[in-house]
Amino acid sequence: MAHIITEECISCGACADTCPVNAISQGDTQYQVDPDACIDCGACEDGCPVGAIKAE
Repeated sequence: MAHIITEECISCGACADTCPVNAISQGDTQYQVDPDACIDCGACEDGCPVGAIKAE
């Protein structure tokens, strides 16, 4: 089960910096998680300053 980035994302990039497998990238309007690359470790969830990342 991959994590998802919700509409609360402020596009700061903190989550991308914490992802150990580089599964997070900048999308058109906010950051997004590649579900095929995500290892569901939760590092991004802990690194998000606004709580915009949830387990899917």
